[in-house]
Amino acid sequence: MDGKSRKNITVGARVNIVLKQHQRTGTLTNGIVADILTKSPSHPHGIKVRLANGEVGRVKEVVG
Repeated sequence: MDGKSRKNITVGARVNIVLKQHQRTGTLTNGIVADILTKSPSHPHGIKVRLANGEVGRVKEVVG
């Protein structure tokens, strides 16, 4: 699923995100959503989340 809509992302979902330092390369990091940081219903670059391990980035795809 697409990571640009907040409705697709729930706490506890497994997602692939791009960390701030990896935006140029597009390297994906996999993890479990702990917090949803973007308040708006959508964002063109992906919804910003905090993973369970503390990393923050924008969701590129929802895995499950």
